[in-house]
Amino acid sequence: MTPPPPNFDRIARPYRWLEYLTLGPILQRTRTRHLGLLSHQKQALILGDGDGRFTAALLSHNPTLHADAVDLSRFMLALLRRRAAAAGSEPRLQTHQADARTFIPITPPDLIVTHFFLDCLTQPEVDALIARLAPLLAPGSLWLVSDFRIPSGPLRVPARLYIRSLYLAFRLLTGLRVNRLPDHVTPLSRAGLRLVASHTTLLGLLSSEVWFAGPPGNFSAVTNGDTSLSRAF
Repeated sequence: MTPPPPNFDRIARPYRWLEYLTLGPILQRTRTRHLGLLSHQKQALILGDGDGRFTAALLSHNPTLHADAVDLSRFMLALLRRRAAAAGSEPRLQTHQADARTFIPITPPDLIVTHFFLDCLTQPEVDALIARLAPLLAPGSLWLVSDFRIPSGPLRVPARLYIRSLYLAFRLLTGLRVNRLPDHVTPLSRAGLRLVASHTTLLGLLSSEVWFAGPPGNFSAVTNGDTSLSRAF
């Protein structure tokens, strides 16, 4: 029997403060780390952005961008619309209360965003999601990923314990059944995308990456020569 999907409505309103209680503003800084590279995209597909702080920031940063935001939680989407309305960017936003694992956008995106979303999926679900969405990306498109990771070295064991505790907390609060971090690097690489920018923080516990659909040499052309943020940190 297939388990029911997690219910993030329960934590929608206190979500921001729950983040601050655990890691302060670092998660949001990780989400927006590569915002400067996203000035030239026209259509974004944003999967599971939580309360919408990144989506609102993206729409404000890029005034020509339109976005489809997908989430199972109607309360999370309501918070997102409220943030976008406060910034005057709600007309460029379409929200969809739907399962991102099966959602197909009407307009092909040139930017896909999965911030702290892939870690809510099993490995087969991540593989299937990337295999389904990557063919929608035209050459020059970007896929932005932020997620937890297990660093190497002496922090490996503490990081595993910390991430295990996060999964346990989300199981209790939302019913999330996933209990381990999936690998997104292999399926993204298999789909023909290339890692062109990455940044890690908290000694490797958090990572933000930009994946590019096309030869790496074309990346600076897509960003109009702005490669100041495109180094591998």
